[in-house]
Amino acid sequence: MQLRPISFGIAALAAALFGGQASAQDTIKIGVTQPLTGAVAAAGNYVVQGAKVAAEQINAAGGVLGKKVELLIEDNKSNPTEAVATVEKLIVKDKAPVLMGAWSSTFTLAVMPKLEEYKVPMVVETSSSGKITTSGNPYIFRISPTSEMEAKAFGKVVKSYNIKKADFLSVNNDWGRGSADEFSKMMKENGIAVGTIEYMDPKATDLSAQIAKIKSSGGDTLILTTSVEQITLVLKQAKDQQLPHKIISTGGSASPDQLIQQAGEAANGSYHLVFFAPWFPDMLTYPEVGKKFAADWVKMGFNPAGLTEGFRGYDGILTVVAGIKAAGKADPEAIREGLWKVKAQGLNGDITFIKQGPAGKESGQNVPNVYVIKIDGGKVTKS
Repeated sequence: MQLRPISFGIAALAAALFGGQASAQDTIKIGVTQPLTGAVAAAGNYVVQGAKVAAEQINAAGGVLGKKVELLIEDNKSNPTEAVATVEKLIVKDKAPVLMGAWSSTFTLAVMPKLEEYKVPMVVETSSSGKITTSGNPYIFRISPTSEMEAKAFGKVVKSYNIKKADFLSVNNDWGRGSADEFSKMMKENGIAVGTIEYMDPKATDLSAQIAKIKSSGGDTLILTTSVEQITLVLKQAKDQQLPHKIISTGGSASPDQLIQQAGEAANGSYHLVFFAPWFPDMLTYPEVGKKFAADWVKMGFNPAGLTEGFRGYDGILTVVAGIKAAGKADPEAIREGLWKVKAQGLNGDITFIKQGPAGKESGQNVPNVYVIKIDGGKVTKS
């Protein structure tokens, strides 16, 4: 189910707009900070792989402004302090004029002061906390939906899921708390009772206590927000404890194919909100862009299970490069202005920015598509 149907594809962007020849020594640097180790490393590595697919396609088509794109990739180690250190290195030492990052809302919020201090823009590919684009940082351009956007999109079809009482289990960080707030608000607005709201540490592996509380609440649906690693654990432990709830994950980071591999039968019957549906090209705004991405992903030796997370890195680099093209030069302030002019055909759909935040210090926010899929019989199906 596509919840929100919401302008250049990567080949057109590179071939029709960029042109020129590039040498290996003459590159435009793009800094990338992602969690490559630590609690959410699986997601971060997929995002980086998606970024590599985009860079490969762009460079094969001639690069940008006559130069090749060079990704400078740093591991923020699933830690906000490390995320700040990576951003400072990318800007100060490596002289990257634009960044992409930093996966988690907590990591992104941590690095935002550095972006403003050094006046370097960053495309946010994953983070969903509303604070990111409403706090007054003009160097932020987010392509992922806010939790509020995601909740409102699901709210348009929530009644078809026959939910009477919803319980919540969220990772205890800015993303998880923001999601629980927005989805519980949406449920109440649709006349659905809200039961218990439980939180879990990002590194927690034993969720039995939270699941027991949820089981005793009398609800029929569990709204789950965390990374794919913990979603796997929750699905398995919920099955072991015979939780009667239907489970719906939010945030787009479920990686359903990975869940099928890791959770097995425990994944059956679960629903997942995702922002890229590679299984169903007909659902995509630009099916051919999606097909080429999936083909090149496999050609580069990446795990197909990572497509639904990897697309974020692809669309992120697509957006950065479109901003560089609009700027006409690899200068941070010029790129910031250029990002406001972006009209790109991404895997999620059209990418363009509306203004959010206080006047004069607005951040850019894209309005992405949201889809719902179901895992049934060990396969991904349309919901």
